[in-house]
Amino acid sequence: MASNKNIRFLAATKLGMTRKKYCRFKKSGIRYIDYKNPDFLLKFVNEQGKMLPRRITGNSLKYQRRVAQAVKRSRQLALMPYVTDLLK
Repeated sequence: MASNKNIRFLAATKLGMTRKKYCRFKKSGIRYIDYKNPDFLLKFVNEQGKMLPRRITGNSLKYQRRVAQAVKRSRQLALMPYVTDLLK
């Protein structure tokens, strides 16, 4: 049988080497999220028009709530679509 010495991987395994997520709003010093800027808000929405969760975007809870509110307001004013096939 094969011993542990003979086991090879295609790429080196990186255990525990994940990047630290950061809130882009805290880092940039953004305090107000403008609902009238749909190009900026598209970064927080996937191709179908659904909101991306905090674990993917890296936002803090405070700013994720503000982004969600801004997206909802933008949709209400028809600046952003509610649902789409290919948004980006």
